[in-house]
Amino acid sequence: MRQLPVIFKRELGSYFATPLAYVFILIFLVLSGVFTFYLGNFYERGQADLVPFFGFHTWLYLFLIPAIAMRLWAEERKSGSIELLMTLPVSLLEAVCGKFLAAWVFAGLALLLTFPMVLTVNYLGDPDNGAILAGYFGSWLLAGAFLAIGSCMSALAKNQVIAFILAVSVCFLFIVSGLPMVLDAFAWAPRWLVDAVASLSFLIRFDSLSKGVIDLRDFLYFVTLIVAWLAATAVVVDLKKAA
Repeated sequence: MRQLPVIFKRELGSYFATPLAYVFILIFLVLSGVFTFYLGNFYERGQADLVPFFGFHTWLYLFLIPAIAMRLWAEERKSGSIELLMTLPVSLLEAVCGKFLAAWVFAGLALLLTFPMVLTVNYLGDPDNGAILAGYFGSWLLAGAFLAIGSCMSALAKNQVIAFILAVSVCFLFIVSGLPMVLDAFAWAPRWLVDAVASLSFLIRFDSLSKGVIDLRDFLYFVTLIVAWLAATAVVVDLKKAA
């Protein structure tokens, strides 16, 4: 993994070499504020916490994170630079992990720029900052899961728009898998299958983390999901390269 830092720096720098990074961060910050203070009824709740802030992250990431991930591999394939990348002394694992980590760190930077939210709730009251920290950690894990899925979809598609649509579709399935309207469709299935489908939901897994409850099972869920989709990305890229 000696070349991993090289790939990481190359990819992270490429975000800030174009207006993409600044547009994404601006949109993320504006929408976070709108959802928290207006749709989340921040002041009407009368509680100094960030539950309304984290409550919209799953839906916010549904469209914003695939917008980051869609260029990871689709752009490389479209421009033909993927052939050059694969001829360099870089392993497939280093390329996949380097691209993913750069996108994940970029998403983390955008998330950190929401720190005025933390300052606001501490000014207005006496919040549980441990719970807020857990919420930020959970949100970053959630972003990583979205990015891992988006990375695989980007490797599958040669067009960024198609990669974006595929990523949004797959992520949407993971979000709604725990909703009653979906589980009702499995009324014929055994209980263990229904529970298994429900356990895949991002909403259920992130809900406890967003409230400051760190469950090892939720942490392992996101880590396992990230590793699995990155492994799938490596397989897809390898197959595309062979073809």
